[in-house]
Amino acid sequence: MFEEGIALKQQFGDENVFDLSLGNPVMQPPPEFFEELRRIADDPAPGIHRYMPNAGYVETRAAVAAQLSSETGLGFSADEIVMTCGAGGALNVVLKTLLDPGDEIIIFSPFFVEYHFYADNHGGSCRVVPPDENFLPDMAAFRDAFNSRTKAVLINSPNNPSGVLYSAELLDDLCAVIRQAEAEHGREIFLVSDEPYRRLLFDGLEYPHIFHHHERSIVATSHSKDLALPGERIGYIAAHPDYDDKTELMDGLVFCNRTLGFVNAPALMQHIVKALQSVTVDITDYRKKRDFLYDNLTRMGYSVVKPQGAFYMFPKSPTPDDVEFVAALQEHKVLAVPGAGFGLPGYFRISYCVDDSTLEGALAGFEAAIEAYR
Repeated sequence: MFEEGIALKQQFGDENVFDLSLGNPVMQPPPEFFEELRRIADDPAPGIHRYMPNAGYVETRAAVAAQLSSETGLGFSADEIVMTCGAGGALNVVLKTLLDPGDEIIIFSPFFVEYHFYADNHGGSCRVVPPDENFLPDMAAFRDAFNSRTKAVLINSPNNPSGVLYSAELLDDLCAVIRQAEAEHGREIFLVSDEPYRRLLFDGLEYPHIFHHHERSIVATSHSKDLALPGERIGYIAAHPDYDDKTELMDGLVFCNRTLGFVNAPALMQHIVKALQSVTVDITDYRKKRDFLYDNLTRMGYSVVKPQGAFYMFPKSPTPDDVEFVAALQEHKVLAVPGAGFGLPGYFRISYCVDDSTLEGALAGFEAAIEAYR
């Protein structure tokens, strides 16, 4: 989609193509980022760009741990944190550490496109659980998804592509099923949370941390979205501080961080985000974009579950062939992504982390496209 957008813009001009296909934030990082970057550039400490322990700088990991302790009330320390090359790097490190050949992870549709590939990278596979009409897990299908090869359950909340948030009550229900499956199959099953959108929540919602629901829990996240730094590839892994075999788990994570070729997270970004753990972009702008797009699409007749977080929307396609409908939108110079890639045909994803002019310009194309299917 990235290359397709570039080609269309070269053909018709940037101002005539409305690219809502990618989660590439147009928002600038917060002022504190530039202040810290300038401070480091003006007075660089000796050795600032050298190797460090493969888990990352102790002081950066301690800052992450302090923030998590403040948010969760649990006693995190630097020993439970590994700094990573974004959330994608974090997830690959986690799966490399956990999976034996033939192991399975359970994921929920709609899911991030690359989960299947991440599991395949490390000899595993994904078993997909379908959603209900609100993009929440079908609990009966979830119970049936476990077997003797299940090693982890991977969730993504707020969700890409739907923007749906998993509530504390839902996490309670999910983890009760996980513990029942652990007892039945006689093996540990981890809950892994992919949460780069954790701080992008709307309407006064609070984030329910997984650590309160399952002791065998691991977070993989990044600052790509909450600090608008997707190109800097900086994130971290956090393991539950009370997990019994924490030492072995952390040794595995650190080892895999190195041997997968990441070696360590970018040094400069580690120095910067150390001071920004309590900082987030202004989500008011994202909320306004969500409301503008949701109100206009529902007025046109699209069926949409209103996002609770992140910066995506996942409308129902007016035709069961979502690929066909996305092609129809493209005829009107609007770029979106078919839902089939997220494991849920019949829908399409829109990203609204774009300029207001792009959202406004896309409305005519959305209206013309749905009119053709009435």
